Amino acid sequence: MNVRTRSSAIICTLGLVTSLALTTAFAEDGGARQPVAKAAQVAQPAKVAKITLTPVATARSPIAGAAGPGGTIWIAERAGTVRVLGAHGLGEPVLDISAETTTDGERGLLGIAFDNAREHLYISFTNLEGTSTIDEFAVRKGKLRPETRRTVLTQTQPYANHNGGDIKFGPDGYLYIALGDGGAGGDPHGNGQNLDTLLGKLLRIDPRGGKPYAIPSDNPFVDDPDARDEIWAYGLRNPWRFSFDSRTGDLLIGDVGQNDWEEIDWAPARSKGGENYGWSQMEGNHPFRGGTEPANHVRPIHEYARTGLGCAVTGGFVYRGSAIPALKGQYVFSDYCDGTIRSLALKNGKVTGANDLVVNGGEVISFVEGRAGELYVLALGGDIARIDPA
Repeated sequence: MNVRTRSSAIICTLGLVTSLALTTAFAEDGGARQPVAKAAQVAQPAKVAKITLTPVATARSPIAGAAGPGGTIWIAERAGTVRVLGAHGLGEPVLDISAETTTDGERGLLGIAFDNAREHLYISFTNLEGTSTIDEFAVRKGKLRPETRRTVLTQTQPYANHNGGDIKFGPDGYLYIALGDGGAGGDPHGNGQNLDTLLGKLLRIDPRGGKPYAIPSDNPFVDDPDARDEIWAYGLRNPWRFSFDSRTGDLLIGDVGQNDWEEIDWAPARSKGGENYGWSQMEGNHPFRGGTEPANHVRPIHEYARTGLGCAVTGGFVYRGSAIPALKGQYVFSDYCDGTIRSLALKNGKVTGANDLVVNGGEVISFVEGRAGELYVLALGGDIARIDPA
């Protein structure tokens, strides 16, 4: 893999930090909490998967997870601990950074990811100053090596919400990092469309290719003097969970809306990056506060209006497990306030059907994909459940 080395992680000081409660801050600025509206304009698939949620463990505010060595599932708890899910539930913490983070606003330990060889664990958290931080740990024989810890990338946040914080390794072996627009409401700093900041972006870096990281030479903006080289895609408000289809490599992003629309974005595995998902000129398919749709706007493949209890989309995964054949190839997602597990049938990046799977996961904050493709649901209230056939 060809990369360009960056000499140091970038810290961009942006000013005042405010504190907002997590239960409202994912979708603040006055939006009422309302249930997810079904996409009535999309025909339902003829066969709807029948599922149930099987409880497997209880955690303290589980917020993210990743498939680890030997088929294990590692669970991040928002206050700063990481625990391994075993046959008898969660073990004792294998990592504890609770003294280095806070849980005010939307802060805390927000994401974890293993590289594709399961030789390094990466964590995404906000430090005591609210700065988004990506740290790396070596993993040897399934064990975390705390003494190998190093910081890969940092980004100062101007407010306590819209941190994003999800991290994943792509099929290309690079680390992708989702950062929100910096917070408050309405993108007051214009970060979504500003290519000179990492905020409101999906980043792509090579954490092992340089000190502290390297930039892949085929990133879309490496030759643009007015853009940050790390950027893969932009125009995001608060990308709360993204994933790669484990079979096709396609990218899907659940981006939390402002007051009216929640959206799911898609890019094919063949994408060269550079997608503009429109924020803050657009909220979903709709101009935001008189905004003008950018000429290069990539419209969402799915949106839903806040006409009930829904308030913040929780992106998930395309199901590639074997336990539920009727669900194969469908994108499974939810909403933090509504909690209903839903799915989208997809064909060539188009939604051919939208399903309510008729189970509720509570305050669904994240999904986890196991090594065999089965999915787990994390509820911020503590429940960890596996999606099984009904």
